[in-house]
Amino acid sequence: MTIEIRLLDSPQWTDYELLDSGDGQKLERFGPYLFIRPEVQALWPRRQPELWKAAHAVFCPTGEESGGHWEVKKNVPAQWEVSYGGLRMAVMTTPGRHLGVFPECAAQWDWIADKIRKGKEASILNLFGYTGLATLAAAAAGAKVTHVDASRKSVAWARQNQALSGLGGKPVRWIVDDALKFVQREGRRGVKYDGILLDPPKFGRGPKGEVWEVYKSLPVLLEACQAILSPRPLFVVLTVYAVRAPAVHLYFSMQEMMKSFGGTIECGELVTVEKSAERMLSQATYARWAAA
Repeated sequence: MTIEIRLLDSPQWTDYELLDSGDGQKLERFGPYLFIRPEVQALWPRRQPELWKAAHAVFCPTGEESGGHWEVKKNVPAQWEVSYGGLRMAVMTTPGRHLGVFPECAAQWDWIADKIRKGKEASILNLFGYTGLATLAAAAAGAKVTHVDASRKSVAWARQNQALSGLGGKPVRWIVDDALKFVQREGRRGVKYDGILLDPPKFGRGPKGEVWEVYKSLPVLLEACQAILSPRPLFVVLTVYAVRAPAVHLYFSMQEMMKSFGGTIECGELVTVEKSAERMLSQATYARWAAA
């Protein structure tokens, strides 16, 4: 049996660049501002050390997995905007080292938008939707989208991005809820979706304290998602960050979920490519199913 592992990058960005990396860090541009963030996979030396001196802020991690603080070196506004294609989004520094967008996911946004435009009128479910860029890509392509995230703040941010993108009239349903509980309720209601996006964290809590642990919770969620797919779905996309889950493992999880639907499955890694030396940083693993 042969499984191809694909490397997906997102070369269409103009407002984001991975400028350089090395020594366990990466230097990135979001709009006009430069940031240094930890990147344990950058095992090589920096190619342009002088460029790093221009950084506006550096994230300084603590011993905890996602804890730390930003050390601001130059003036950075509380919030600013960047764009990707027709999508506009608000970005800002957050206590969790992120800025409100995962640029490597743009490859997934483009793929799902293409599937929606080529297919039927679609109803799409986006679980762990964060600040809503995948939701808005799907809505802009013509889908009806249900966006679910356990964080009220993230959903509010996503709705702000909807307004910035000029997509306020698109049919998007915004839900603050635990992903698994929501999917199970949709199953009991008999609701069906033509596409599902899953971008689960390693660990999290729902709005009522529900515990999410990816190794224990994901198989249960995938089974529940299988039950709410329409008879002829368009796609399912699974992206996993910050866990030791090789792409081939996601492939077989997707195969188990979609075994009664036919179609095709691919898997691989989402990568960003340096401007300085064209080295690739792997940011996440993914598997995605598409109708034949």
